[in-house]
Formats: sequence, C-alpha cells, structure tokens
Amino acid sequence: MMKQILFAGVIGLFLTLVGTPLLIKLLARKGYGQYIRDDGPREHASKRGTPTMGGIAFILATIAAYFLSKVITSWTTEDVDASPTFSGLLVLGLMTGMGLVGFLDDYIKIVKRRSLGLRAKAKMAGQLIVGITFAVLSLQFADSQGQTPASTKLSFITDFGWTIGPVLFVVWALFMILAMSNGVNLTDGLDGLATGASVLVFGAYTFIGVWQFQESCANARTLTNPGACYEVRDPLDLAVVASALMGACLGFLWWNTSPAKIFMGDTGSLALGGVLAGLAICSRTELLLAILGGLFVLITMSVVIQVGSFRLTGKRVFRMAPLQHHFELKGWSEVLVVVRFWIIQGICVIVGLGLFYAGWAADK
Repeated sequence: MMKQILFAGVIGLFLTLVGTPLLIKLLARKGYGQYIRDDGPREHASKRGTPTMGGIAFILATIAAYFLSKVITSWTTEDVDASPTFSGLLVLGLMTGMGLVGFLDDYIKIVKRRSLGLRAKAKMAGQLIVGITFAVLSLQFADSQGQTPASTKLSFITDFGWTIGPVLFVVWALFMILAMSNGVNLTDGLDGLATGASVLVFGAYTFIGVWQFQESCANARTLTNPGACYEVRDPLDLAVVASALMGACLGFLWWNTSPAKIFMGDTGSLALGGVLAGLAICSRTELLLAILGGLFVLITMSVVIQVGSFRLTGKRVFRMAPLQHHFELKGWSEVLVVVRFWIIQGICVIVGLGLFYAGWAADK
C-alpha cells in the first residue's frame, strides 16, 4: 500500500525534472514571458521576459504521477487500494480547476501585454465556480462506513464542534480555497519561495495521510485504542496525492530556484493554494492548515495590515507588501529572503505536525 506513495513522489519528481525544461523552451519560443511590476524592487527588472505559466508542469506531472502510481501498484501487487478514490479525484479536480483559472489569467496578461490579467470579477467568478463544485461534490460519495470526502463539521486535527450544515460548509470551504489560493499567489514573488514552501506542506500532508490510514477508525478492531482513531474517508489516497505534489514541486523547484528559468504564474499559485485547501478539508485538518501553511498566512496578513493601515492612517507599516519585498527593500538579497522564509515555513510545519501528534497522543 505504501508503494503508491513512493511511486507517486518519484514519478512526480522525474516528470518535472525532465518535462520543465521542455516547457521552458516551448514558452520561450512563443514569447510567453513574465511582466514585472514597475513599483517593485529594481533587481526584479532583469526577470522581465522569463517564461511563466510553469504551473502547467507540476499540475500535469502530479496528475500523471497519481494515476501511474495506481497502475504500477496494481501490476506489481494485488493491492485492492490501488484504484483511485473520490477524495483523491476531487482534490486533483480542485487543483486542475483553480489552475485553469490561473492559466486564463496568465494567458491574458501575455496576449494583451499587461501586468493584470483577468478582470477581478471574472477571476473571482472562475474561482467561485470551481470552489462551489468541489464543496458540493465533497459532501457526496459516502463509503460503506457512511464517510464522505468532506465533513460538515469544523476540524483542527479531527472534526469537532457542531455540524454547520451543507450551506455554511460550502461558504467555509470557499473561504479556505480563496484564502489559500491568494495566499500562495502573494507568496509567489521571489524565485522558488512559494514552490519550496509548498514542498514542505505537502510533505506534512503525506505524513498526515499515512498516519491517519494506520490509525483509521476503519481498522478499529486492530487498534490498541479505537477511541483515538481518525474518521477520514480516504487518508492513504490523500497521502498519494500529497506525495505526487511534493515530488512534482521539488522537481519544478530545480528550475524555479534563483535565478529562475521559469515562473509558476497564477496557473501554479492558484492550483497550489486550491489543492492545499482541498487536502485540509478532506483530511479533517482545516484549522491546522493555518499553522502548517503559516508562511502563506503571514504574507497574506502583511498585505491586509499594509492596506488597512494606509486606508486608516495614510501611513504604511512595511516598505512594500507582500512581506518578502519589504526585506528586499531593506537590503536583503533575494536568496537570503527565500532561505529564511523557507526556515520559517519549516518551523510552521514542525509545530503543526507536533500539534497533530499531540492531539492523537492526548486522546490516547
């Protein structure tokens, strides 16, 4: 069963390592280059024209790695869990749908040669359609234990509290999807920053999926403490998705790190944010995502604080928002900012996984 996770990660890594340079050549030939903000750090001017829409590489690699891991596992073992699950397919669908919205945004930027792509209303409409579709479908497809991919209860490390009902759940799921998509989008301002941070979070969700599978309530008869089990529909398949994403993003990072040969664009950032929210919703770790993805939250809050302060007082808290550009303008090199922010993200993942384990140990 665990072979799927290994296969998915290795295949995702291989496909982006090999496939990304081919995509770079294709995009460069067509002249699909990045446009840079005029009010940004001066050093970023040299990035103008770098191929963008690189998210295509790890989106396709993730999907291929997921299905190939299923095929290889079914060939090499008689593993009944080798078939795709509704949870895995829904999360991949959310990633693809959000990536498509981002692709349209990137494409319009390039064709119309402007730094702003889709109009705000059109971009929001696309995200809403994808998000609502995911939220509604995630409450369907109950398994033999009556578990659906998502739950109408709020969750931290497991479900807790009262049932909020399907309507409020859809609103909550939309908030998570939009917040994480825009959080990753804001983080994607320096070479490799968002990609490297995402690799760490996907690694955490690979571990969470494996742990939930081993301690699943479906295996209650074999557990030493059934009261500490997890009621998650397809934890192992979510780990396969997370592993495929981790490998695919790691391979993409080889080409995306400074000096970047390709940018992920909104195609990649919206897809990554969406799939992070999807993994959290389907693994019943919704509020824990705010800690596991702490860097994305921190950078998003820096923009909120900057805008709020300027509107209320006419003064700016940071030299520039998002936060990473503030430190650039203070004289930090781009690589220094990226590495230190990766460290912050690593600390967030360690704290998040510590809380996840502590919650299980406390119930035990």
